[in-house]
This record gives sequence, C-alpha cells and structure tokens, in this order.
Amino acid sequence: MNYLSIDYGTRRVGLAYTINNIIFTLPQVANNDKFIPTLKNIIKIHTISKIYIGLSQGKFATITKNFISKLEAEVSIPIETVEEAVSTIEAHQLKPKKSQSIDSIAAAIILNRAIQ
Repeated sequence: MNYLSIDYGTRRVGLAYTINNIIFTLPQVANNDKFIPTLKNIIKIHTISKIYIGLSQGKFATITKNFISKLEAEVSIPIETVEEAVSTIEAHQLKPKKSQSIDSIAAAIILNRAIQ
C-alpha cells in the first residue's frame, strides 16, 4: 500500500509519499484553488491508499480539521491525523538539499511517524 502525508499550511503544503515503505518527498505546492486537483492527481499517479495529515495543537488544529473535512468530501480513501509537534524543527535539522522544501521534509517526518 502507498501512503501520502500532508504538512498542511495556509500558504504552502508539504507532501511526501511511500512506495513499498520507502518515503519520497514531493515539491511543496501552493495552497490555492489548484491544490485539491493537484492532490487528487498525485493520489492517482502514486496509487495512494491512505492519507496522513499532520495535526498541530491550538488554533491551527481547527484550520487543519476544516481542511480535512473538505478533503474527505473530495477523495474516497481513508484519512488519518498524526501528531506533528516539532516536525518542522526536525525538518530544519535534517534538510539535506537546498532543492528540498522544509514543508515536504516535515511531511516525510509525519509519514515516518505514521508508518512505524
């Protein structure tokens, strides 16, 4: 089974996915009106069977939950949340290439937590 993780942000979104439990990052995408169609295309291309979304605490958790509700209406695969505390801080420590976005590295960290 292939999985997708989302590090959701109001301006940009980090994405990572698995193939045979190997995690790959995708370029971050803008959080605009093209985001959901882009996400649906990624799900189709990579044969994603489950989505994990990082969920923080406080006010932003409500924003993320609203996004999850919207996404559930658009896709027919299971969606689960994963605690994302300090994933961005960890991403800053692990970022190996300038070409990789912090948001996508954070999504990979979230995905790793989910599949372990």
